Amino acid sequence: MIITVTMNAAIDRTLTVPNFRGGQRHRASQGLSLAGGKGINVARTLKRLGVPVVATGLAGGRTGERIIEELTNEAILNDFARIGDESRTSTAVVDPTSGTHTEIYEWGPVVRPEELETLAEKLRYLSRGAELVVLSGSLPRAVDDGYYGELIRDLLRRGLRVALDVEGGPLLHGIEAEPTLVSTTQAEAEAIVGQEFHDEQDFLLGVETIAERGARNVIINYDLGIFALAREDKRERCFHIVPPEIEVVSAVGAGDVALGAFIAARIVEEQPLEDALRAAAAAGWASKLELGAGRFDPREAARLAPEVQIIELDPSE
Repeated sequence: MIITVTMNAAIDRTLTVPNFRGGQRHRASQGLSLAGGKGINVARTLKRLGVPVVATGLAGGRTGERIIEELTNEAILNDFARIGDESRTSTAVVDPTSGTHTEIYEWGPVVRPEELETLAEKLRYLSRGAELVVLSGSLPRAVDDGYYGELIRDLLRRGLRVALDVEGGPLLHGIEAEPTLVSTTQAEAEAIVGQEFHDEQDFLLGVETIAERGARNVIINYDLGIFALAREDKRERCFHIVPPEIEVVSAVGAGDVALGAFIAARIVEEQPLEDALRAAAAAGWASKLELGAGRFDPREAARLAPEVQIIELDPSE
């Protein structure tokens, strides 16, 4: 069983708008609404791969009720802590003409301390006997940046493995708590290192810096692939994973799908490291072929997998 935690769950609406320009009136050629938030996207991926998963987090108001209804309709097991404030709605505008997407996020709810404690108690109960807990996505307003770090330490003390995928201050605090796996983006890794990445050596510096700060394993997603550091058999191994070129429909949530697929292959199925990285990249790239965060066709992932290049890098270079 894998547990995913989404502190800022949302209804994600994706609109396809050809030739999108600000300040103009447009008609969307396609629209899709799903329960969303990074942890929910990971749960959707795991469900599609046949991995037992329970999605938890915070949900409030009519939007929160809709989030839970959407998950139930998708047959994703869920047990959210209910809060008084309204959960958020997010909108992504995908322009197939230019290949760009624009994301608009609401602030999200204000959460009271007693509601956070309710979630913590629920997580302690749900995670008994779990293989791994995924902490993913932004924190609600007024929640301290160190909250994820506290959760990680508590989960590790109880013998659980933890994957973390957040940004900003919560990411820095979370890394210091020594999670099992950190998944992040190029932009976030650049902020941690303090420089832009232009080549393999820059990305290698990124994964090594995050590992030195506490993460046991690291994944950095970027537009053209993945860089990863893994500790295996008492040694560090670094990789550059290069998927095939595809015609991207929407990249929203691709990193969440890659994380979910890696967890399924490496943690649940205990596949060799290279195979798990290949599965992660193939699933993430398959998700770029369709609308909706966390959605992908496993058959497309299987088709792409043989074309994924796995290049092992020398950490000493």
